[in-house]
Amino acid sequence: MSDEGASVWVVDDDRSVRFVLATALSDAGYQVSGFDSAQAALDALRSRPAPQLLFTDVRMPGDDGLQLLEKIKQAHPQLPVVVMSAYTDVASTAGAFRGGAHEFLSKPFDLDEAVELAARVLGERAEAGAEAAPEVEPAGDVLVGDSPAMRQLFRAIGRLAQAPLTVLITGETGTGKELVARALHRESPRARQPFVALNTAAIPAELLESELFGHEAGAFTGAARRHIGRFEQAHGGTLFLDEIGDMPASLQTRLLRVLAEGEFFRVGGRELIRVDVRVIAATHQDLETLVQEGRFRADLLHRLDVVRLRLPPLRERRGDVPALAERFLHEAAEKFVAPPKRFGKAALERLLQHGWPGNVRELENLCWRLAALAPADTITSSDLDGMLQAGDQASADWDGVLKAWAREQLAAGTADLHARARERFDHALLEAALEHTGGRRTEAATRLGLGRNTVTRKLGASRRPRRG
Repeated sequence: MSDEGASVWVVDDDRSVRFVLATALSDAGYQVSGFDSAQAALDALRSRPAPQLLFTDVRMPGDDGLQLLEKIKQAHPQLPVVVMSAYTDVASTAGAFRGGAHEFLSKPFDLDEAVELAARVLGERAEAGAEAAPEVEPAGDVLVGDSPAMRQLFRAIGRLAQAPLTVLITGETGTGKELVARALHRESPRARQPFVALNTAAIPAELLESELFGHEAGAFTGAARRHIGRFEQAHGGTLFLDEIGDMPASLQTRLLRVLAEGEFFRVGGRELIRVDVRVIAATHQDLETLVQEGRFRADLLHRLDVVRLRLPPLRERRGDVPALAERFLHEAAEKFVAPPKRFGKAALERLLQHGWPGNVRELENLCWRLAALAPADTITSSDLDGMLQAGDQASADWDGVLKAWAREQLAAGTADLHARARERFDHALLEAALEHTGGRRTEAATRLGLGRNTVTRKLGASRRPRRG
């Protein structure tokens, strides 16, 4: 079934946004109606046939977009709704997917991208026999950002929150992997049950088995009483196993059985314990390489890697640094009961150029130090002297970073290295250009010296799922 001439409604109290989006959709061949409020759209739904697709803003007078979404889903559950908002973080995206939104479009958006989105949603609706697939999304703490990488992560978190799937989160140290795990738990049906976290690298190997599975009194020297392990503590909820790559081989076998059967014995016990736990694991290591080296079980990796989420390092989303820095400075000010400080232009530019080897955690620690030690309300570039980790040099000397990466991959026996490097190079350039232009592909193509179709093709290739 073709989507040509399909009915599309646009609901937005901003007349200019409503006009330009409606015009672009009309030029693409759709029959478009515009409404300046949720109530106007609801009144029209009572007197006119429902559209085949609806775009709605979130923040509007009267009922907001999420309230409109809720009412539409009650009356027209199969109608796909695209929610638009200038507030792109895991919390705002959460309400949209939780309410059944088909997609989330962040403002300002590229009009060509919006038209492509409409075509895709209508195409999916036709293929599925007009069955849209409402999904769910999380809220978060410091998981904020408007970079393409973070938008993609927020959508993935939303769609996984309700699914009882095992998730493997990968990312460098300090990127916020536990925050992703907490977001998945908080918006899941298990939200009222325990969220239990364990860093497997922080527990001595000889104690880790007891920490995970518990032990009976007298099971070993010093075991004076029964100890309930993390799996039992997390019954009905979520168990987050951080740095899973550091788990000893002997425990990997036990963990595999729990994931497969949902049961285990406490150390020194004879009673079979059954638990209902969603496991979310995380690592900064390349588990495939550990498997090749014989340090991680391949079958355990397959059990953990049902769905994989990659959390990008901060250097891949530098455009998020100002918002994160402001957030951390406000948190510090609340703690110190003092007016929040702000970064001056030169200091902020220096933050944007920094390599952030310690990722978000490094930025958070820096902001707290500056909140306590900077002499004035406006933080200057000189205030940063001696406070930034070695990273600026590596950031500027990108060819040196590339050489180091190539040496590491060659040593690991990676095949097709040139193709992999070219793919990462294209991905980095595209993300930087799109962050700079606010997602406007035509402008990004001009800045890169490429045709828009080339950018679209490369962007599609860079967003294809990759392992690792």
